[in-house]
Amino acid sequence: MLGHGTGRRRIARVLNAAYADGLLSEETFARRLDQTLSERLIDPRRLIGDLSLRSNPRRWRTKLSDVAAATAGTLRVSRSERAADEVLLALDWGGTGGEFVIGRSRDCDVVFVSEAVSRMHARFVFRDGAWVIHDLGSRNGTMVNGARVGRCRLRPGDRVTFGDTSVVVD
Repeated sequence: MLGHGTGRRRIARVLNAAYADGLLSEETFARRLDQTLSERLIDPRRLIGDLSLRSNPRRWRTKLSDVAAATAGTLRVSRSERAADEVLLALDWGGTGGEFVIGRSRDCDVVFVSEAVSRMHARFVFRDGAWVIHDLGSRNGTMVNGARVGRCRLRPGDRVTFGDTSVVVD
């Protein structure tokens, strides 16, 4: 299981490194970091996709070991690596509670433009220290990690699909 906010912390580390390397101005760094920490939907490609950081020797050794494992047929992509470039759904796990609705309608708290997403697709409710998703009778359904759900308790790293639109819970 991934920890709460793992994706946001990874993006913040990349932004910090890019700022330290002189790839971002102070204004751009501050704006992107603010988006990382304050928005509900976070697209890593938009925030860090244009940055090319120099690799360090440790990463190089890791990549070499991955290549060796791949040739032996044992390469496994971790859940966090799969989710690295996917849109994150940033949830507050701090116990402040709350709820929000995702859908295509402008009345929703999080709005998707895809026609495969219902106007009022799903409700998220924070209860007893966890987020629970409730499908609101959507036409194309709600999936969590590939399984269709009506109601489901979420964990960081879960992939949630609304029609044809997927996000990773962070």
